[in-house]
Amino acid sequence: MKIILTHEVTGLGAAGDVVDVKDGYARNYLVPRGFAIRWTKGGEKDVAQIRRARKIHEIATIEQANEIKAKLEAVKVRLAVRSGDAGRLFGSVTPADIASAIKSAGGPDVDKRRVELGSPIKTLGGYQVSVRLHPEVAAKLGIEVVAA
Repeated sequence: MKIILTHEVTGLGAAGDVVDVKDGYARNYLVPRGFAIRWTKGGEKDVAQIRRARKIHEIATIEQANEIKAKLEAVKVRLAVRSGDAGRLFGSVTPADIASAIKSAGGPDVDKRRVELGSPIKTLGGYQVSVRLHPEVAAKLGIEVVAA
């Protein structure tokens, strides 16, 4: 099935790309979550608009990405969340939580879709998180999850 990506999907493409995927993957995952729309002839107009919006928000050069990477890796991020007695969280830490914690810690503004978690964060402690700034540049960020 041919689809148009509306968000960056790791391993598949960036916003505005037209890709072929299996029907079930598109129907059951990408389209319901808003990561993609079905390709139509009229959808080609949407592709140009999505690409223009992506150019405004994306980091244009590797040098810019490396500058932001240096700023990110210099920031110490502490995230205070509610937890139980045994250190288990009520819920989990999301990429949106991490992006807002980076900004409140004095770091650069990061899009929540660029934060990549290996597995869900559900306990207190220290974690390594990857922030994909450019297709060739990713920043490794240490996050400390503490009880609120």
